[in-house]
Amino acid sequence: MSMQRASTALATVMTCVAAMVPGTGAAQGVTPAVQVEGGSVTGTTAAGVAVFKGIAFAAPPVGPLRWRAPQPVQKWSGVRAADRFGHDCMQLPFPSDAAPLGTTPAEDCLVLNVWRPAASAAPKPVLVWIYGGGFVNGGSSPAVYDGSAFARQDVVFVSFNYRLGRFGFFAHPALSAANEGPLGNYALLDQIAALQWVRANIAKFGGDPAQVTLMGESAGGASVLNLMASPMAKGLFARAIVMSGGGRTLIGGVPLRGEAGGRPSAETIGVNFATAQGITGRSDAETLASLRALPAEQVRGELNLAYRGPVDVPTYAGGPIVDGRVVVGTTDGAMRRGTAMAVPMMVGTTDADIAGFGETSKQGLFASFGAQADAARAAYDPAGAQELAAVGPEVGRDRLMHEPARLVAQETQRAGQPAYLYRFGYVAQSMRKDWSGAPHATDIPYFFDTVAAKYGAALTPQDARAAQLANRYVVNFVRKGDPNAPGLPRWPAFDARRGAVQLLQADASAINGVDPLKARLDAVQGAADAVVAGPELH
Repeated sequence: MSMQRASTALATVMTCVAAMVPGTGAAQGVTPAVQVEGGSVTGTTAAGVAVFKGIAFAAPPVGPLRWRAPQPVQKWSGVRAADRFGHDCMQLPFPSDAAPLGTTPAEDCLVLNVWRPAASAAPKPVLVWIYGGGFVNGGSSPAVYDGSAFARQDVVFVSFNYRLGRFGFFAHPALSAANEGPLGNYALLDQIAALQWVRANIAKFGGDPAQVTLMGESAGGASVLNLMASPMAKGLFARAIVMSGGGRTLIGGVPLRGEAGGRPSAETIGVNFATAQGITGRSDAETLASLRALPAEQVRGELNLAYRGPVDVPTYAGGPIVDGRVVVGTTDGAMRRGTAMAVPMMVGTTDADIAGFGETSKQGLFASFGAQADAARAAYDPAGAQELAAVGPEVGRDRLMHEPARLVAQETQRAGQPAYLYRFGYVAQSMRKDWSGAPHATDIPYFFDTVAAKYGAALTPQDARAAQLANRYVVNFVRKGDPNAPGLPRWPAFDARRGAVQLLQADASAINGVDPLKARLDAVQGAADAVVAGPELH
């Protein structure tokens, strides 16, 4: 392509995408009022998309409602203008977050947002988004989470906030004694409440409550898996998309009460936090009142993606708590028992996803595979020439991300539902000097087709084509539980006997074939399946 043609193509791409991104100059109108739980709201319209922002789906979780399941929304009179995002939930923003917040975090944050076609007749399929951020960061306001590209393709898109850090996951004997409802997993309860709001209200926005797809990335993907396994979320969605969400172990995973595997209970961790705040030696009622009176900044502390609290005397549960009501055990355990929701799945990772390992030598690394040690050595380091610094992250990435995603696909197929397994390997052309593969979370602007918001003037026509491909796969899956459509590279449903994966490649194309990591993932799976991690909670 000549330089002149490339410039013209890029200008066209930027012009088209600018029409999709709020604040880029498109004239705005006001929607008719929509009656929802709580009252009436109006949204804004621009370029064929109607947007409603900051709609409350529960009462503010402040004061006596801190550390309680979300309560019914407070009714309002008149018509509210739903034309700006509500606060993202209380957190300490992470400076290098892949999705920077667009609001000031606050404890009063239980709001959601809806994008729909401005002219909507027949009921549309619905896509509900759960953001990531390690359960300590994230929100629904980032520009890369804009739902306009979905609405332009006749999909109603919903995003929402859920509580984070100690606001989202906290237990204490005083809370248990108060007997105010489900304990510990307030973040997941927020997610369930948002899905219940969608079921009750989305038809008012042209959405079909029987055709809801739940999509999440990282902690959001883990949330999707947790909700699939939770008895409290049964029937709230019909399809699922899990992006880099793991699938074998819980983030957090501590028990509500009683130690497990040498780990303190969530109640013990809560007592540690209270003690650190000087709240000791009081009655249960006084203790709970004192905890709820703490300033939000004090409850938040220094938690974010860079710091999860002290290790020696932990003061944060780290994520979902096994309470027996919301979280009853691991997702893979629920899938194998047949108690998890069986729904069509799109599941995958990025090719340079999160990697972590704790071994200090190659010998120790391969020994950690147990009976699969020789198979692992042959798959990862056949010549014996690899350095630990090279092979360790590969093992960690496979254990944390690639193999668990394949496991989810396997279990989905075994349950009689189609699974579409992918690995995203596209890197924005402006970032190729810095990234040898697609890092964690870099697939989001492609799935959303918000690459213009992410890369701005550095966006290239090839970047835009990669986004269009990924986004069309998502839209097709949301519409019919199958990403395929005429004009797209074929994506067969996962078959464990074939072991194939859809590779979204560096040239903005896609190809399906036997997974190049198959031998590695087989070794990881063999070792993981042989480990008895302790009694599974039912």
